Amino acid sequence: MDLLSDLEFWKHVSIPFVAGLVGWATNWVAIKLTFLPLEFRGVRPYLGWQGIIPSKAGKMAAIFAESTMFRLGTLGEIFREMDPEAMADHITEVIEPRLDEYTDEVMFYGGHGNLWRSLPSMVKNRLYSRVRDEMPALVHDLMLEVGDQIEDLVDFKHMLVTELEGDKDLLNRLFLESGEEEFKFIVRSGLYFGFIFGLVQLGVWIFYKGWWVLPFFGGLVGYATNWIAINLIFRPLHPKQVGPWTVQGLFLKRQREVAAVWTHLVTREVVTLRQIIEAMLTGPRSGRVEALIKRHIEPVADEALGSFLPAAELTVGSRLEDIRESVGDKAVAVSIEPFNHWGFNEERAEVLGELLRERMADLPPEEFQDLLRPCFQEDEWKLILMGGVLGLLAGLAQLVFVFGI
Repeated sequence: MDLLSDLEFWKHVSIPFVAGLVGWATNWVAIKLTFLPLEFRGVRPYLGWQGIIPSKAGKMAAIFAESTMFRLGTLGEIFREMDPEAMADHITEVIEPRLDEYTDEVMFYGGHGNLWRSLPSMVKNRLYSRVRDEMPALVHDLMLEVGDQIEDLVDFKHMLVTELEGDKDLLNRLFLESGEEEFKFIVRSGLYFGFIFGLVQLGVWIFYKGWWVLPFFGGLVGYATNWIAINLIFRPLHPKQVGPWTVQGLFLKRQREVAAVWTHLVTREVVTLRQIIEAMLTGPRSGRVEALIKRHIEPVADEALGSFLPAAELTVGSRLEDIRESVGDKAVAVSIEPFNHWGFNEERAEVLGELLRERMADLPPEEFQDLLRPCFQEDEWKLILMGGVLGLLAGLAQLVFVFGI
C-alpha cells in the first residue's frame, strides 16, 4: 500500500515536469518548422511540410525589401556611400595592366585582324599609350554618371527578391542570425511556462481526474507557451516601468546589437557592390546599362584610331563604326571583373555597414520590429496550433502510459 502510494505520488509529481518538457519540445519544434526544410518534403499538396519562411521566399524577400531595406536608404544613397570615385580608381587600377591585351582582343576577335596585322609596331604602341591615357578620365566620368542614374539602371527590389528567393538558406539566416537570442528564449521559455502551467494542471488533477484533463492541459501548454513567448519578444514596444523594473520586448531591447549583426550579414551577402554591378549588367534594365557603357567607352576608338583609320580603311576595308562597336562590347564583357576582388568589396561593405547600422539603430520600435516580426506573422497560427496538437498528444500519452487510464 505504501509502495502504491509512493508510486502515485511520483506520478503526480511528474505532471509539471512533463508539462515543462512538452512546452520546451513544442517550442523547439515550432522554431525548426519555421525554417526547415528548405524544400517541400512529402506528397504535395497537403501531406508534407516546407519551412514557413522558405515556402514563401518570394513574399518574405519582398517584405524584407519594402519593410527594411527601403527604410534604411535608397539605392542611390547606398551607391553614393560606396563612393563612385573610389570605384573608378579601383577599376582603373585593375584593368590598366590588361589594356594592351584588351586592345589586341578587340582588334583580332572583333573581326579586324587584317587591319591590326597591317599596322606597324610604332603605331600599335602609340595606340596602346593613347588608350591608357584616355581610360582613367573615361572610367571616372562613367562611374559618376552611373551613380547619378543608379536607380534607373537597377531595379533594387527585383535584385533583392531574385537573390533571396534563389537562396533560401540566406533568407533564413537574415532572421536566424538577427534573432538568435530570441529564438533561444522561445525554446527555453517553453520549459519555464510549461512547468508553471503544469503546477495548475497538477492542482486540477488532484481534485478531478477526468480523462480529458491531461490532454486538455497538454494542448493548452503547447499552445500557450508559443503564444506567450512570441509576444514577450515584441511587447511592449516601448520601455514601460513596472515597479522597479523597466520592461520592453526582448528583441527591441537589443536594437543596437541586432543592428550590428544584421548589417554585417546584409553588406557582405545581400547588398554588396558586386551584386549591384551584376544586377546592372544582367537585370531587367541591363539594356540601359550597356548603352551607357558604350556611350562612354566607344569614343576611345574615335580618339585613338581616328587619326590613322581613314587610310587603313582604304587598304583593309575596316570601318570605324565596326571597331567602335567591338570596343563597346568588350567593355561590357569585362565590366564585372574589377568587382570580383574580395578586398575591395569588403572595404566598401565596411563603409556601407556604418551607414546602415546607425540608421537601423535609430529606427523607431514600430519599424525595427519588422526586421524579425514577419517570420512569426506569416502563418503564425499554424505554429501555435501545431504546438497545441503536439501538447494534446503528449497529454494523451501521459494519461495512458503514466496513469494507465
